Amino acid sequence: MGFNRLILPMLLHLVIALMLSSASTLTSPTFSIARPGCQDHCGNVSIPFPFGITEGCYLNEQFFINCTNSSTSVPQTVLQNAVDVTEISLEGQVHLMQDIASDCYNKNGSLLNKKSPWIELSDRFTFSSTANKFIAVGCDALAIVKGFGQNRSYATGCIPSCDYKEDVIDGSCSGIGCCRTDTPPGAWNINVSLTSLNNHTKVWDFNPCSYAFVVEEKAFNFSASNLTNLSDDLSLPVVVDWTIEEGSCEVAQRNTTSYACSGKNSHCYEPFKGLGYRCSCDQGYEGNPYLPDGCQDINECQDPTLHNCTKNSVCHNTLGNYTCPCLKGYHGDGRGGDGCSPDQINWSMIVSG
Repeated sequence: MGFNRLILPMLLHLVIALMLSSASTLTSPTFSIARPGCQDHCGNVSIPFPFGITEGCYLNEQFFINCTNSSTSVPQTVLQNAVDVTEISLEGQVHLMQDIASDCYNKNGSLLNKKSPWIELSDRFTFSSTANKFIAVGCDALAIVKGFGQNRSYATGCIPSCDYKEDVIDGSCSGIGCCRTDTPPGAWNINVSLTSLNNHTKVWDFNPCSYAFVVEEKAFNFSASNLTNLSDDLSLPVVVDWTIEEGSCEVAQRNTTSYACSGKNSHCYEPFKGLGYRCSCDQGYEGNPYLPDGCQDINECQDPTLHNCTKNSVCHNTLGNYTCPCLKGYHGDGRGGDGCSPDQINWSMIVSG
């Protein structure tokens, strides 16, 4: 009888824990990314505030997105009336499509066409020097990328070369048919240019053109076929970092009217020295930190990868955190492999009962 009095409450507590665990598997709520009443998509591209499509929906003109009609049924997402946007991240990156540079000759060495693209953005947007690479493809080329930002000019480049197509190796971009280098840091204006050393006369049979471009590193994998199958109308993805207005967090916080991180459960941080600030939700919260109530509590108990409550414990969500109280009959903090240890049973009480 005493044994039953001890075990039954433990079983009841276990049933309640299983019910709570089951309830915690409900789908997480979705959070607003745009201001109330504002369009949050252009085609299949999400448009989170501080970006916006119509007046009153973006932070300022630098974050205006022009959602235009195109020759296709899919609207085009255009930033600053210049470049097509494919993705906007609240972590501070915009993915754009950029034209490539080309330099083509006929068999006699006469120039057929040359293209030197450039992009000029506002100083709140800088081409990522970590996510992008500058790449040149060809066997007779000198490729240069120039950038301007923070009142400084930058320039770098590389020279791809080869005498025979058979020397070119798929996946290798170390100088034979393809070369690459880092892009200038902090640049909001870039220009790519190409020239040839011998007008491709010595390699024309298998490489009449050279190409160069700034591209998201993971989006381009060189192959020998690129010596002939690239074209001057090709666009490739490039990553741009964005920040809010110039200045440090300390300076920005002094102006409560313009400070962008004034929402609940959000904070300011500086990703790049001297290039402005961004906002982020506090630990344990998710959503859009640029909206007044954009950062919402994460229910860690709904996702087993977000908590480390051990067996014999119950995950209990709290604002910005969670706890792991042990089931009745166990003690500990409920976290990790040995978070809940069995209580010592007083067998003398059970026998006497």
